[in-house]
Amino acid sequence: MINVLFAVIGRIVSNSALNIFQKILTGGGTKSSVVNFYTYLGLSILCIFFIPFFELKISAELLLNVIVMGCLGALGNYFIIKALSLGELSVLAPINSYKPIVALAFGFFFLGELPSIASIIGILLIISGTYILHGVCKGNGTAVLCRVLALIFSGTEAVFIKKVILLTNIPASFALWAFSGLIFSAFFLIPFKNSYKISSVKNLIFLIVSVAAMQYLTNYVFSKMNVSYALALFQLSTVLSVFLGINIFRESNFRRKIIASLIMIFGAVMIILCG
Repeated sequence: MINVLFAVIGRIVSNSALNIFQKILTGGGTKSSVVNFYTYLGLSILCIFFIPFFELKISAELLLNVIVMGCLGALGNYFIIKALSLGELSVLAPINSYKPIVALAFGFFFLGELPSIASIIGILLIISGTYILHGVCKGNGTAVLCRVLALIFSGTEAVFIKKVILLTNIPASFALWAFSGLIFSAFFLIPFKNSYKISSVKNLIFLIVSVAAMQYLTNYVFSKMNVSYALALFQLSTVLSVFLGINIFRESNFRRKIIASLIMIFGAVMIILCG
């Protein structure tokens, strides 16, 4: 259990770190689609050197899950990067608390699952946190929309990552995630011919390492516990991201953002753990 705890902490830190490097790169003029592609390219290169593929047993079920996972992952990562290029990190980070509401909506419309009283209270708390953030969201409208799209794709992707892990193992699932993401992220480059420059190779390397740590630790935690419980714990990265946004990018309204984040985190945890 102590290993899972350290993995969760490492995942929280690495997730906040990668958002920093994504924002630095796009702030330096690198297109979101280019950052997305090079991230997956770097991860795929790492996989070639460090992950054994001889353990893979390809099946139709695995292939289908990998394709869906790669498509959702590339879309989710692209919209996260795009959101960070347009808005403030400390405003966008709390939006991740809406992920459980997205899951509830899918469960209601496609499975007929009704939300519990605890889930409804959690939804109201998240909405309350959003209201507190409302005053500082001006000028971040498009960024917030991109962040919402990102959490929809990444939240759905988590289910397929779990399926791939169950069909393979942690190293293999990481490699399949990286290669499938590389293939789908390449489609985002089509409109930008000859515009593949990176503003900082050093920050790109830091980003790739951060993403590698985040995703590998995510897969490890998913293999040890229920996905919904893991997602609840991962919400804690919101608070860290608010701190980093305030201190690194000199973003304002710290007290308001931290209060909103804590309320929204509590609401998300109620939905996931008590729903």
